[in-house]
Amino acid sequence: MTPAARVQGAIELLDAILIAARDNGPAADALIAQWFKARRYAGSKDRRAVRDLVYRAIRAFGQPPKSGRAAVLGLARRDAELAALFDGSPYGPALAAKNEAATDLARLPHWLDKEIPDWLDSDEIAALLDRAPLDLRVNTLAATRDAVIAEFPGAEPIAMTRYGIRIEHDPGLEAHPAWAQGLVEVQDAGSQHIAALCDARPGMTVIDLCAGAGGKALALAADMRGEGRLIASDTDRRRLQQIAPRAARTGNDMIETILLDPGRERDALADLIERADVVLVDAPCSGSGTWRRNPESRWRLNRARLARLIETQAHVLALGAQLVKPGGAMVYAVCSVLDGEGSDQIARFLTENPGWRAVPHSGTPGRPRGAGQILSPHHDGCDGFFIARLERS
Repeated sequence: MTPAARVQGAIELLDAILIAARDNGPAADALIAQWFKARRYAGSKDRRAVRDLVYRAIRAFGQPPKSGRAAVLGLARRDAELAALFDGSPYGPALAAKNEAATDLARLPHWLDKEIPDWLDSDEIAALLDRAPLDLRVNTLAATRDAVIAEFPGAEPIAMTRYGIRIEHDPGLEAHPAWAQGLVEVQDAGSQHIAALCDARPGMTVIDLCAGAGGKALALAADMRGEGRLIASDTDRRRLQQIAPRAARTGNDMIETILLDPGRERDALADLIERADVVLVDAPCSGSGTWRRNPESRWRLNRARLARLIETQAHVLALGAQLVKPGGAMVYAVCSVLDGEGSDQIARFLTENPGWRAVPHSGTPGRPRGAGQILSPHHDGCDGFFIARLERS
């Protein structure tokens, strides 16, 4: 591909990503993979260049641009080399008209201005939109952290995690023997801190209420050493089905899965009411804390969707509270930096549920925020999260 053709490819991909963001379609990385699958002629340098330009544009514009072409023209205003590639050459983008509209750079959606908390300064926002390193969690059922670090040149232990290691660049993980042998799982350090806050132990009954594909459930299983009962539930059948093969690869067979019917979740969990020692509520959220991994999610977020998410969070918090036995604990987590989904949500829960109290937790990094703590890329070197541990009297 010529340099100009790469730019045109990025424009086409950005158009597809914008449509998917509007219609709740596939994520950007999935669309990029599909696009290249249909273009076998593109070499590794082509793929890297196109992908880099696509994500450069996504990170630059918090508000959805009018089109992929408008987005790249917006970048070209500050990049003479990129502007020169709008040359009308075969397979490249058409010449830029003298007054052609280009999207103005703005890294956050303008409507979020009133939602941004006071601690989220320019350094924090920049870190939220930088590229993330590759964080792994060592499967302690099969290996030690030191042994796994020796398998990955340049890997380092992640501070304040028990089993985390960090690699700045993906070494082709799925082709690595450590992956094939189930010695590691991909898991951001923030998610590892959440699993540690649950303090799951052998013999307990533990419920991962919004388990998704089971990353945190696998971490909880390792802490439980195969003893006790661990239930992973979710309303998404496709994601829940990913747990079994992941567990098999890591040599774990203790995770039970329960598919929930939205609006009737309590029926499927009736035999677990007031039975759990620990319930993890990793609630559906805006994903604002993971913008460095999924920057296009800013284009999917709006006021109406945020309001629906906050309502859903309150619903799953109330459901999770019913499952905790007296003296048990509930850990609430959202991969969000917005107070409406974090500290405000927990403040409301504690006001409406006097039998619960927040428990300070000094064993994880972060800064106090309301009844919980905030983790952030700039301050803590992980995705952005709000986490709180609550105990039932």
